[in-house]
Amino acid sequence: MPEPIQVGFIGCGRIADLHALGYKGRKDARIYAVCDTDEATVERRMAEWGAQKGFTDHRALLADPKVQAVEILTPQKLHEPMVLEALAASKHVAVQKPMTVSLPSADRMIAAARGSGRIFKVTENYWFYPPILRARALLDSGAIGEVRGLRIKLIGGPTGGWEVPASAWKWRVEEMAEGRGFATFDHGHHLWSTALLLLGPAERVVAWIDSADGVADCPATVMWKAKGRVSYGVCDLHQAAELNVPSRYYSNDEWMELTGDQGLIFIHRCTGNIHQGPVLSRFDGRAWHHEGPDTLESDWASGFVGATRNFLAAIRGEEAPHLDGPEAREVLRFALAIARSARWRREVYLDELDSPAPILHAAALRWTDIWRRLGAPALGRILEDAMGGVLGGAMGGALEGAMGGVLGGAFGGNTSRFAARAVELTEALVARHDAEAARRSSTVIGLHLTPDGGVEERFGLRVSEGQVELTRGAIPPDALLTVWMPAGLWAAILLRERRIETALLQGRIRFEGKAEEALKLRDVFGL
Repeated sequence: MPEPIQVGFIGCGRIADLHALGYKGRKDARIYAVCDTDEATVERRMAEWGAQKGFTDHRALLADPKVQAVEILTPQKLHEPMVLEALAASKHVAVQKPMTVSLPSADRMIAAARGSGRIFKVTENYWFYPPILRARALLDSGAIGEVRGLRIKLIGGPTGGWEVPASAWKWRVEEMAEGRGFATFDHGHHLWSTALLLLGPAERVVAWIDSADGVADCPATVMWKAKGRVSYGVCDLHQAAELNVPSRYYSNDEWMELTGDQGLIFIHRCTGNIHQGPVLSRFDGRAWHHEGPDTLESDWASGFVGATRNFLAAIRGEEAPHLDGPEAREVLRFALAIARSARWRREVYLDELDSPAPILHAAALRWTDIWRRLGAPALGRILEDAMGGVLGGAMGGALEGAMGGVLGGAFGGNTSRFAARAVELTEALVARHDAEAARRSSTVIGLHLTPDGGVEERFGLRVSEGQVELTRGAIPPDALLTVWMPAGLWAAILLRERRIETALLQGRIRFEGKAEEALKLRDVFGL
């Protein structure tokens, strides 16, 4: 067996108890040195963990050539200088979450790590908490289909957990005074990290943050949209002033709910033990499937043990570190966007935080999103609604004449110029269908392209057992759904120049039969 990795702890407060668990009983790594500004704490931790060296100055610890790696467990605003010093001293680094207090600070840390040749990670125990990992595995297996939503509940109380020294609250109060709330920023890192793991990066966020006692940043509600997906998250954070929260650790607890197209997943507890019984439950539309503590570890501390294992494995080159710098930066960006949304009382796009002109950047993103989501014709509708129809219609006509129909068509909604391509584009549908979606679907749909630009035609689309058939000239007598729309509009939809949802809202499409069959048309042909 190789020589054990010699690790130094910088900061030996309450959270260090959980980090130390990952080294207990290991032969490939040990806590070799400890550092804290309080000398009595240094002596106590050396005795508890069997550390060989003790320091009250972290620079002295970093100067020890036997120290190969460090865990930095200090207040957030101290992270950057300590991480930079540790990397400069050629130490592998795991820093307690949150990564730091600003994006420029995060960028400096990431740049230093890339040039150091050393492992750098941000410790996030929720990424290694077994119930959350189990949920991620179920999502990867397709157990509940496409995920559409994540709901997180955080509840805290004054009693029920372990004792936290007054010194630990002191620096947290200082952080809150600087705008980094305990619930939404410090502890919130766990929740936003979980969101990143289960839903992927966020595109935009809106948050309401209040305070019931004038100190804690809750009650609060945070909502966000996943990037590039029709999937949303909601988190409610509450502090119950007189509630005892049963917990072996901090006096709070969390539970989570995932909604998919084909099922539901519930994670019943994290930090505490408010919910008894199963650790994780899945509903598949027919039956419940429960996993209890006998088969799935639910001790919150196990996430810290997993995070330590990952750190040591990364040092040995066996796996990638998590959270790595970019992952941790994304979580930080989410937390900062939440604070900005609550402060400015508006929806915040995460990308605007990297812009030198965030308000202008946000406006551009918002209009781009409206254009993409509603379709160009909706802008004409907006103008007409806002201006009583007269000036809006006139502006659309003037723009079309002045700009050759490009922008004017967007505002005026004229799609007749696309009608000549309606037949060829419809026939091309068969070649571009989603084979997997076709295997799951069975439907017959009639399509009547009403006269427009000199074109009128009728089609039948039949999907059965993975096969797609297109007929021309008549509506199938067994059609479950029949759709009527102008030929040019249909061609514009197939060319991605218009959105079918917008056309429906505008009343330009009518149908008879089972409206739900349109969902199969969307899934099979991507409309």
